[in-house]
Amino acid sequence: MPIQPRLIVTGREPDGTSVFVTDRPAEPISVGAIPGSDFFLMWGTEDGGATVGTGPRQPRLFPFFPGTGGTRVLFLRWAPESAAPERLGDPDRLAAEAAGKLPGLMDVFEPDDPGMHTTDTVDYGICLEGELHLELDDGKEVKLTPGACVVQQGTRHAWHNRGDRPALMCYVLVGADRAS
Repeated sequence: MPIQPRLIVTGREPDGTSVFVTDRPAEPISVGAIPGSDFFLMWGTEDGGATVGTGPRQPRLFPFFPGTGGTRVLFLRWAPESAAPERLGDPDRLAAEAAGKLPGLMDVFEPDDPGMHTTDTVDYGICLEGELHLELDDGKEVKLTPGACVVQQGTRHAWHNRGDRPALMCYVLVGADRAS
């Protein structure tokens, strides 16, 4: 049975008592620009650094990629390329849909090299189900299987599910400054 992402958040009451703030299944978000994939946006912190204590009980989910010192955590279920539906529709309409549901996501993708993108983040990607290939700009790839953890340090890359079943990844994105 596939993993069903679930969000559990703790916090503190004004008197300092620890409490469960949230315990719910995560809802998938799909966009026609990346057909067959489901995004589960879990949590994010403000740019500049996180705080704990009696701080915010609501996530900062957008823009999709955090600025310096901000974080995002999400699950992404990738359909196998052999079974993914075709990208159908007007490209401008697909881009507008993605911008509405996942603001900032499509801004990093290269129009002339589908799937390739670069972000100003350090990403920790953990393969939980299936297998996923990580391609770098030299065309070399590595296959991730359950238990593999990749540290993506702002390099140009693309993800491919070359397997025969969906792959589930958990990503933690940390906004970073790009050194020249």
